Amino acid sequence: MHRGVHDRGERYPRHRDGVMQGSTDEALMTAYVQRGDRAAFQALFDRYAGRLVSMFRRAGLSDPIAQDMLQTTFLHVHRARQDFRLDGRVRPWLFAIAMNVKREHFRRAQRKPEVALDPDHHRQPSVAPETSTATDRLVRRALAELPDSQREVILLHWYEELSFPEIAEIVGASHAAVKVRAHRGYERLRAMLDPRRADGTDTPDGDR
Repeated sequence: MHRGVHDRGERYPRHRDGVMQGSTDEALMTAYVQRGDRAAFQALFDRYAGRLVSMFRRAGLSDPIAQDMLQTTFLHVHRARQDFRLDGRVRPWLFAIAMNVKREHFRRAQRKPEVALDPDHHRQPSVAPETSTATDRLVRRALAELPDSQREVILLHWYEELSFPEIAEIVGASHAAVKVRAHRGYERLRAMLDPRRADGTDTPDGDR
């Protein structure tokens, strides 16, 4: 599989083929499924590797484990390539595979995932725009207190910037159910981070 991954989840080297890098995810996946185009698969790996490693690390995983889970995710992508619907979207399909890999890891480990934040690369859903070590710890504790279904949706929506329809596809729930989980999760976070703002105002909504 794809090695040469960097320590601590830094950005992965981009494939130098400009045509490949300018292609949509769907075009790349179609090329891999239909023609076995290894350059297309490499381009997809380059495009998503850093994001997936960061997602795994925010789940409380060490960097070596996150790197291994990245490899496992793309091994599953390779094995399931014929199951990909060519009229579908790659991003939610890929994230669904990654989330299943993460769930399987925690199922085997038989422990609840903890949330670890990378303040250098990701925004925190905090009141202040600037982050600090104390704020990071506060947000981490608050996220860990959420029910799994709410935390999962918020991590995908806030940190991965996925839309609610995409998240619904990833977690196997309806669009409406995902929006409810997000609304309740953000409300609980707001109440824990700043009780004065527990009135439900400014809750992220819409289809983003």
